[in-house]
Amino acid sequence: MSTTGYREALRHAQRLTPAEQLELLQELAALVRRQVPAEAGQSIMRLQGLGKAVWQGVDAQEYIDQERSLWNG
Repeated sequence: MSTTGYREALRHAQRLTPAEQLELLQELAALVRRQVPAEAGQSIMRLQGLGKAVWQGVDAQEYIDQERSLWNG
């Protein structure tokens, strides 16, 4: 959609009542959900180990103590 088309759609949406705007949001969300395929088998476990290199050589207790000292000023 062009910027002009987007702005026109937004102007139309602003003229709707709040109830109509909510209904429009629901319809748009459903439309997008149908167009974007869900990834099968998503699991939070796929994040395991992410960023572990950042913590290499960092002592956990020293880090916690340092952060806590910042809370007290």
